[in-house]
Amino acid sequence: MKLTPLFLPRLLAFALFSLLSVPVFAESADPASEPSVVAAAKALPAVVNVNTERIVRRAVRDPYEDFINQFFGEQVAPRREVRSPVRSLGSGFIVDPSGYIVTNEHVVERAEDLKIQVTTSDGKTYSARYVTGDPSADLALLKIESKTPLPFISLKDISPNLLGQTLLVVGNPLGYGHSVARGILSATNRTLSLNNTEYEGLLQTDAAINPGNSGGPLIDLAGKLVGVASAKMAYTPQGVPTQGIGFAIPAKTVAEKVEQFKKAAQNRPKANGSDLTQAARRMLGLTLQLLTPDLSEALGVPAGTGVLISDVEPGSPAARSGLQRGLVIYRLGRYEVNSPEEVESLLNRAQRNASVDLTVGVVRQVNDRVVQQIQTVSVTSR
Repeated sequence: MKLTPLFLPRLLAFALFSLLSVPVFAESADPASEPSVVAAAKALPAVVNVNTERIVRRAVRDPYEDFINQFFGEQVAPRREVRSPVRSLGSGFIVDPSGYIVTNEHVVERAEDLKIQVTTSDGKTYSARYVTGDPSADLALLKIESKTPLPFISLKDISPNLLGQTLLVVGNPLGYGHSVARGILSATNRTLSLNNTEYEGLLQTDAAINPGNSGGPLIDLAGKLVGVASAKMAYTPQGVPTQGIGFAIPAKTVAEKVEQFKKAAQNRPKANGSDLTQAARRMLGLTLQLLTPDLSEALGVPAGTGVLISDVEPGSPAARSGLQRGLVIYRLGRYEVNSPEEVESLLNRAQRNASVDLTVGVVRQVNDRVVQQIQTVSVTSR
């Protein structure tokens, strides 16, 4: 067979291509080099499991005592208080080497009553302090202390969030510890109504988001933050089952909120090292919350004024005086208060069984007009 002039160069080119392509195929087959594996390895050291515990108080009475009272007219003993621990699991991630952690507010709601622990990917457990949060954005900021800088996910270099891009959900689904799920960014600017609250500007993904993933990060294949896992739609409002519809808070919103949270924390007054998180609860039975700008707007309260009552302990001095969750404290005595720490600082000066005057108010809709109702309530501390 006679070789044509072009045959030999083509044969050499084919042989060269075959030799060069073998290492390329071999390298691409290495799982360790897959983009999703590399991205997960970057993010996992900064992701934490969030474990919370709070004590729920319930007044109970022995049914036998009711029986005695009904048939024999005996005096029924006062109801006993039963305290039960309630635990919940969620996720979060470190956003600063000094130990600031982002999670969902609903993961650590009523955080002043909570014991919060976080576990990192290397198995270390830390006690976390609740810094502040915003229920309207479903974001909260925690703080842990470490002698060495901690790995973190940057909020300064975030994902562009392009439709169809691959993303990973990293977190603690169903308590199974650090897990990774893969999907794409399905949509942006979604609105979700949940528990009578409407959340806007959310991201939608088909990556698996399960209970326990809340508060964990969504990252792209470069390891950059896409958003914070927040909710999963299991059923439509009509009860139709769904699949592959989860929602997340965009990274841009997270970065803006964390900046606000840090500024609020830095501007809080100190009180000679005393424990500022205990006095209102110990003396009055109140749990207080900082009014963020968004929360103030939602409640119709002027920004930068007042402190929100987020919970009232049953049977406490505050409850007996008629104080309720949702009221705003404007003054304690003659002093205006604009943060929980200011309330705590003033209460730390008060004596036991002292009478404390709280000026409280609420904004209500009355005859198509928005009216701010304010009154002074006297509470005797315990």
